[in-house]
Amino acid sequence: MTLDFDARDHLWMHFARMGSFQDRDVPVITRGEGSYIYDSRGRRILDGLSALFVVQVGHGRRELAEVAAAQAAELAYFPVWGYATPPALELAERLATYTPGDLNRVFFTTGGGEAVESAWKVAKQHFKLVGKPLKHKVISRATAYHGTTHGALAITGVPAMKQAFEPLAPGGFRAANTNFYRAEAHSDDREAHALWAADRVEEAILFEGPETVAAVFVEPVQNSGGCLTAPTSYFRRLREICDKYDVLLVSDEVICAFGRHGTMFACTKFGYTPDIITCAKGMSSGYGPIGAMIASERVVEPFLADTTTSFTHGYTFGGHPVSAAVSLANLDIFEREKLNQHVLDNEDRFEKTLGKLLDLPVVGDVRGDGYFWAVELVTDKATKGRLDAAQRERVVKQFLPSALFDAGLYCRPDDRGDAVIQVAPPLTCGQAEFDEMEQILRDVLIRTEQLL
Repeated sequence: MTLDFDARDHLWMHFARMGSFQDRDVPVITRGEGSYIYDSRGRRILDGLSALFVVQVGHGRRELAEVAAAQAAELAYFPVWGYATPPALELAERLATYTPGDLNRVFFTTGGGEAVESAWKVAKQHFKLVGKPLKHKVISRATAYHGTTHGALAITGVPAMKQAFEPLAPGGFRAANTNFYRAEAHSDDREAHALWAADRVEEAILFEGPETVAAVFVEPVQNSGGCLTAPTSYFRRLREICDKYDVLLVSDEVICAFGRHGTMFACTKFGYTPDIITCAKGMSSGYGPIGAMIASERVVEPFLADTTTSFTHGYTFGGHPVSAAVSLANLDIFEREKLNQHVLDNEDRFEKTLGKLLDLPVVGDVRGDGYFWAVELVTDKATKGRLDAAQRERVVKQFLPSALFDAGLYCRPDDRGDAVIQVAPPLTCGQAEFDEMEQILRDVLIRTEQLL
């Protein structure tokens, strides 16, 4: 495909150092097919990140495009502001069949950050309606990413992402995460470390005052920081803590839901029932923009108490008919092709394949779950030496993105904690794609060692 315009002239790319493209071309992705994407030069690249943890069923699914076209011809748009459309109704009911417990109320958004924003707002209004107006604060975990809007960014635990936009919405506070590889307390006992980390959440609630804390936000597997996992005992303990202090537990599953860990919602795999789930990305596999906040009956009850109360919040394109119809068809593919079971059947093979990289001096840890893994980079395996600022700039920011892409793999070098490379391929992938990822990573990481 020949392009007669320059991407540098008008497109303001997200999270991009646009000044760095003054003397080099912007990569232009023109199409996708299965687990691969193709650029404007005709190169075939393995999509090792599902675009952005999104394209669960793979690229180029014509049946999803056909569903979108049919729905657009029937009813392209109508808001769910006091009205409903058949696709939104059906999708809400479908999602409620997948959720644990009584999480039955689906509030649609157009993405994950909006879902997080909605969850915080509904938590605050919920407690005002039940006579606890001081409960407005949120506890999240160090290094955790929850979105970029002012509210979601206040919940996010990555200081460098906040500095340019402060002051943010007040009320966001942090507790320790579950990074066992970097554990200082109980570094020889994963269960003990997990309970220690959960107790830090209780400590934060007590420090702020339980009467002021509305919610605790956690991802089943923490994205930022590099796929930080925790045993089920950690989440059970969080559930006990939240119940003890009347705090809502929010499971942020914007990445983790819809098969990324082999279940529709990852909280079921990790053994806990939250009060609210936030989700997006894989709901439509990226074939339409959509997200949701899913609340329990307990959360929604005070909003149903009389005819004058409403959740005074919404989005123009929330529950968009085309995106909702596409999401239903996407979920049909999940069930027809048994993608959740495919992930469960293959996650150990994926881990074993990536684990081969541990023989490289630059690889300190390989961790994750399901189809969501991180390879942590170190300067010294024995001491778990961290990359310093100059090495991060040289390796994570400048070398790895283009080196991996040029070698035929799109994935995510990241240093919003320690330096990692994240891989999260489409859920249709198997051993052949695992092997390809490992080989490309190996070749590039061998070259990386020369830069440290």
